[in-house]
Amino acid sequence: MLHNSESDYPFGRRSRADSKGGSQDAIAVKDLVKRFGSFTAVKGISFSVKAGEIFGLLGPNGAGKTTTISMITTTLSHTSGSIKLYGVDVLKSKDTARQMIGIVFQDPSLDDQLTAWENLDFHARLYNVKEGKKEIISNVLKLVELSDKADALVSTFSGGMRRRLEIARGFIHHPKVLFLDEPTLGLDPQTRRKIWDYIIKLNKEQGLTIILTTHYLEEADILCDRLAVIDHGKIIKTGTPEALKTSLGGDIVRVGAAKKKELCRLLENRNFIKSIKETTDGLEISTKDGSRVIPLIAKIADSNKIELDYTTIKRPSLEDVFISLTGRGIREEGAEAGSAWAKFSRGGRR
Repeated sequence: MLHNSESDYPFGRRSRADSKGGSQDAIAVKDLVKRFGSFTAVKGISFSVKAGEIFGLLGPNGAGKTTTISMITTTLSHTSGSIKLYGVDVLKSKDTARQMIGIVFQDPSLDDQLTAWENLDFHARLYNVKEGKKEIISNVLKLVELSDKADALVSTFSGGMRRRLEIARGFIHHPKVLFLDEPTLGLDPQTRRKIWDYIIKLNKEQGLTIILTTHYLEEADILCDRLAVIDHGKIIKTGTPEALKTSLGGDIVRVGAAKKKELCRLLENRNFIKSIKETTDGLEISTKDGSRVIPLIAKIADSNKIELDYTTIKRPSLEDVFISLTGRGIREEGAEAGSAWAKFSRGGRR
């Protein structure tokens, strides 16, 4: 059954990460460095992904996440450090590592002039899938609910159907790790939620480890067991979505005021204020209990003849976390164009 709203994805979805804590590492990255001449794109990062996790890698363009993923997926050599997939050294055993990897690219990479079945059959041949190939293709089409479109040309497919077929293709050789590069970019909200269902289904029913990059922070919040935020070539924070949001502490109170600088001076040293910064039309305040603090702010403003245009309160979101860590919103950056991952299918597999 497909979900229709964000509330249909309970927090229990991520609680599974706790039960995975003792499982082996699917990916182990240690002191990873990548230099391009005098420029260092990745600066000694280390992280691990447990088998069966959905792990999100977030960061603005130029942060180093695409370079990192390209090294893990063997399309780019690393300068120093180590990468292991289920204990296999990626640098020393590229072919073995590639057999464990499935990739769904950001850029469309299906052949429009082939049917859904023919696209999957072609990919299966590339990976030397022979035994039970017809059954495998039938099963993955069923998994993404495209069995009735097996003989239809991909040129007739909607964007959502193409994305589902690309996910099926990435799984055709039964990889241990599936990399999803912006899996719902450009899709409408309803189709996006359907794709979330297929991702969760693959993870839950197949035990598949999934690495996700996305510019939709609600997507990362709903899907990922853990996240890593990368910026300027370094990982600056890792944790569960809930832990990252909790790390900001308390509530975010936003206050609109023409005399924002004066109000900021009146509030900045108060013991009930954790942090305060100016916004375009007011102030953003971090505090333990927003509902208690708003009346205090209103009283201070009134006694100093400062008119408040509005007050809002909310719990920290992943967007708040991202801005706090990187100083900018992730949507300001946009999705990365021309993903380097596509090298894997465009002559990079050699």
